Amino acid sequence: MSKVDGLYGIAITDRDGVPVLKVSNEHAPEMALRPGFLVTFSMAADQGSKMGLGKNQRIVCMYSAYQVVHFNKAPLMVTLVANSTANTGMILSLEDELTDALQDLRQAVDVA
Repeated sequence: MSKVDGLYGIAITDRDGVPVLKVSNEHAPEMALRPGFLVTFSMAADQGSKMGLGKNQRIVCMYSAYQVVHFNKAPLMVTLVANSTANTGMILSLEDELTDALQDLRQAVDVA
């Protein structure tokens, strides 16, 4: 998390929003790392597919105090929460690094 200034938390969940792995600091908004919030990306990605837009790969949400970036790494979802002034491009650049790190975890979730 120290690679991007303003990054407060990372959550890796299954498609139902159940956390598999979560790391955050004291600045992370508690609600943004709860399963009820985390599952919304999965639902939004599914809706986009149903509208014929193709498979959703990432979503960036900007709020007044925070930004939330979601990566679709089916069967896993990766959510990054940062302050609103964090460099969004730097957050998006973490995708490749996280994808490599998730390979074994993705296979374990696929089997289960």
